[in-house]
Amino acid sequence: MKKLFCVIFALVLAFSLLASCDQEISGEETTTIRIAGMKGPTSIGMVKLMEDASEGKSENLYDFSVYATADEVTPKLIQGELDMAALPANLAAVLYNNTEGAIQIVAVNTLGVIYITELGDTIQSIEDLRGQTIYATGKGSSPEYALRYLLTEHGIDPDKDVTIEWKSEATEIVAHLKETGSGIAMLPQPYVFVAKGAIPELRVAVDLNRAWADLDNGSLMITGVMVARKDFIEKHPEAVNVFLTEYKASTEYVNANVAESAAWVEKFDIFKAAIAEKAIPYCNISYIDGKEMQTAMEGYLNVLFEQNPKSVGGKLPDDGFYYSR
Repeated sequence: MKKLFCVIFALVLAFSLLASCDQEISGEETTTIRIAGMKGPTSIGMVKLMEDASEGKSENLYDFSVYATADEVTPKLIQGELDMAALPANLAAVLYNNTEGAIQIVAVNTLGVIYITELGDTIQSIEDLRGQTIYATGKGSSPEYALRYLLTEHGIDPDKDVTIEWKSEATEIVAHLKETGSGIAMLPQPYVFVAKGAIPELRVAVDLNRAWADLDNGSLMITGVMVARKDFIEKHPEAVNVFLTEYKASTEYVNANVAESAAWVEKFDIFKAAIAEKAIPYCNISYIDGKEMQTAMEGYLNVLFEQNPKSVGGKLPDDGFYYSR
């Protein structure tokens, strides 16, 4: 028995040493990836992965957190308290420029989520907005630049041919529409369905993501991206690539299993399940990486840069902004 025990112990020790050597050769150590999202569409594509991680079914180890605003996320990312974060696309460019390349974009996770809605039946296309008043949120940020760009591309001067009434919150717009009984509003998902809960007659008139795609200009309307600290990518390339594989699978699962995913959206405190179930098919949850990601982002950021260079950090990011596995 002693001899048998010694043989077994020797084998276990040998396998442990081999595993240790393999780990050193690969340069990769087991690590927990700390990932942040925000309460909105840019986090929805992660919920299947979040659920798998909570049950120990993911290949990597993850520590997920969800925040109300990007202002809570970005300091933690830059200071090294987070390894990855789902952020607005233009904010990622701003951070890259402001940190001299300390972050990289690893995937696009959400395309356009902005819609023109109407309490009425006047608007059927972008062209129908000429001469109208549009209530909107997002002044000085990407929703404004996207709206101005689309109006201009359809021959409408956003400063002369329409009136844009800016509100600080979507709830203000909903209250105004409900009070007046008519009106046109630019709203993001999932707040479109929040608004429809208060005003059932509210109609989705124009999908701005579709309007952008119809321009066929080589770019996409992009809402959210996943970024990672460059030093983390360099230290843990295999873990990052495993994450991207699991993340892609998660986004595909969410789009194919809406009701189940909506329950997870509420479980992880991103949004209420009842609203999420209605909104997910309209949130354009996506996964785009590599060269396709770079082409799409470059086109989108160029549109924002032409509207306001500050919206992307003063200059267009160089190739170092884009991670490719």
